[in-house]
Amino acid sequence: MKRATLIRLLGIAVLSLVWTAAAEAKDWKEVRVATEGAYPPWNATEPSGELVGFDIDVIKEVCKRVGLKCEIIPQAWKGIIPGLNAGKYDCLIAGMQITEKRLEVIDFAGPYAMTPGSFATTKGSPIGEYNSPLELITLNEIDEEEQKVLDEIRELLKGKVIGVQTTTTHSNFLDTYFKDVAKIRKYDTQENVLLDLNTGRIDAAEASLSYWVPIMKKDLGKNVVLFGPHWTGDIFGLGNGIGVRKTDPELKALLQKGIDMIRADGTLQKLAVKWFGFDNSPK
Repeated sequence: MKRATLIRLLGIAVLSLVWTAAAEAKDWKEVRVATEGAYPPWNATEPSGELVGFDIDVIKEVCKRVGLKCEIIPQAWKGIIPGLNAGKYDCLIAGMQITEKRLEVIDFAGPYAMTPGSFATTKGSPIGEYNSPLELITLNEIDEEEQKVLDEIRELLKGKVIGVQTTTTHSNFLDTYFKDVAKIRKYDTQENVLLDLNTGRIDAAEASLSYWVPIMKKDLGKNVVLFGPHWTGDIFGLGNGIGVRKTDPELKALLQKGIDMIRADGTLQKLAVKWFGFDNSPK
């Protein structure tokens, strides 16, 4: 009798936990989305104050597919993850790479893009004359030929000043592989990196290929040339994702569903070509 009573009590306790979890699960209808607004073509701010770019179009499509009303707000890059965890907004989309370090503090839906990094300099610079025998180096397992090219790039940039946006995977890449041979100058925005590259205050810069390719077609980037191989793997993470708090698994699942939908019907690929000139969607 006592055993039967105990079993019933345990059953009630389990059901109570299930009901409590279900009651606490949030039914998302509206989301506040943060973006930097200073990393074109991923995200940018028009003179009118309107936020535009690949990230903006992606989150609007994702929200539309899963029935979410989204409000998109600007947030400085440096505080974008702390702002998310502080509850200033519900998720973020800012061309952010999914990395092991970031996964320690937030979760991600995605990836919605996969883009390698690349070095750039200005036309006429001797650095830009370097021709790499490799188009891509994957940093997870560097073979002998890749190590040879990496050593050549390190020698090429020895004593030079390289610009990069702070607290990015590109910044981590330079700190890991080039800090001992070159001076790394870090900036709050990618726009300021480009400004100093154009004015000769830095010798080279490193950023996403999806930033360089479109900007080189505009007046701001008409003097920019790429050099060396493209870089992927390891530090560069698992692609670009939409950041969410670890306490919001329902929102993560909803956003993932939206990403999967726009990827399946070709919308994601079309948006990539529209903003970058090539398809950098996950394959």
